[in-house]
Parts: sequence; structure tokens; C-alpha cells
Amino acid sequence: MLRIGNPGDGYVLRLTLPDGSRGIGLPPVEGPADASRPLVVIDAGHGGHDPGASGEGTLREKNVTLALAKALREALLADGRVRVAMTRDSDRFLVLEERAGIARQLKADLFVSIHADAAEKPDANGATVYTLSDRGSDAVADLVAQRENRADDVNGVALGGKSNAVATILVDLSRREMRERSQRFSDLVVREGQGVVTFHANPQRQAAFVVLKSLDLPSVLVEAGYISSPDDARRLIDPAWRKQFAGRVAQAVEIFLARQEAAGIAP
Repeated sequence: MLRIGNPGDGYVLRLTLPDGSRGIGLPPVEGPADASRPLVVIDAGHGGHDPGASGEGTLREKNVTLALAKALREALLADGRVRVAMTRDSDRFLVLEERAGIARQLKADLFVSIHADAAEKPDANGATVYTLSDRGSDAVADLVAQRENRADDVNGVALGGKSNAVATILVDLSRREMRERSQRFSDLVVREGQGVVTFHANPQRQAAFVVLKSLDLPSVLVEAGYISSPDDARRLIDPAWRKQFAGRVAQAVEIFLARQEAAGIAP
């Protein structure tokens, strides 16, 4: 239990911190009953007391990401070729490690984390697909990763409990292979998204996202657009555009998994 504030000040906020020893409540796996079908875990960024980035009025990233994640789930289920699970399908908070832990425990074949960035400049716009790197591909990527990694903080108290051992794991050869596979999936998202998704001028970047660091499976973090951009925000809240976005990402997912199977990389 974490207590913030002083009773003498008239308020005390009590937060129950995640217990590292407890098991993660696993979400349902939807889609074909055939357990040999590949499994995609979709992660809607932020949630609960963590609203993420803010747009105009009451627009919050946590709501945008959940709507996009649900649209992607529906697109994948409609095709019926893969199984799907979501780290959250409601407005609830998950520690970054829990999100990765769900994918690990379910033995997922692909992890897609969906976000909607914000920038001080209103003219910043477009989607970006991030893959894991020890260091960001540029200063902007580093800043984005820093913002997203703070999702485990409440009033400066770190909830994630990351250890320095992660840095050692990242140099393992198998992790390098996963990075290469993640990059190939990133290439497909950008290719298949053309004509529907407006991408940033630099649409593929690398950054040290905590939610990707502890995963040993192909994984990307998709910033679907800038919630701070009026043009992007209009698209992000448009159900018709979300359906198109989800359809193109679903195409990338299925092509990637089909290529994995053809290369003899079994689910």
C-alpha cells in the first residue's frame, strides 16, 4: 500500500501497488479453437488512472487506444485466421510489465502495442511504428519512450520494478533475431498502411520502450497519430477511419505470420 499526502493536510490517497508475486489475470483468447493458430496480443496503451496524452477538450489517449485496439481485434477475428487476446478491453490500469507478461504467458506470436502521441507543436502529425533498441534512433524517439515508460509512475513512485538484468538480456543473439523480425513486421505495417494511414515523415523509429524490452517475441509499438494534432485527432476519433486503420494493420499481421510459417517458424 502506498500512501500519498499527509493526514494533517486534509487528504490521503491510498494506492494498492501491484504485487510482483501475484499471478497475472490472463485475458480470454478469441478466434479459432485450433490452438496451433498463431496468437496476436493487442495492447491498448495507458488506462485507468493513467490517461496518457491529452488532446482537445476531453480527448484522452487511453480512450483512443482502446477504440483502435478493439477495431484491430475485430478486423483480425473477421478474417478468422489468427487467435487474438487483448491486454485490456476496458478502462483499467496495467503496469508495463504486466502487459508484456500477458503476451509471454499466453505464448503469443506477435505483440502490437497501440498508442497516440502528443507534441508541443500542433503541426506534428502522422503515425510512427517503433521497434526496440537500446537507444532511440533519434532524440524524438528517446523522448517518446521516456513519456511512455513513465506510465508505471504514480507521483514519481516507480511501479514497474525493472532490474539492470534487462540490459544484459538485450545482447543475447535470440533477442537480436526478434528485433530483426520486429523490424520486418514494422516494414509491413508501413507498406500496407499506405493510402489510409498518414505516416510521419520518419515513419519507422527505434526506442527503448519498457513494454517491449522484456518480450522475446516480435513486437512493435504503433503511435497511430498525434492526439495533439487537430487533423490526426479527427481521424483517430472517426469510427470509419479506425476500421480502415485496423484493416490495414490486420493485413500486415496476416502477411507477417504467413511468411513466418512459410519460413518454418512455427507458432
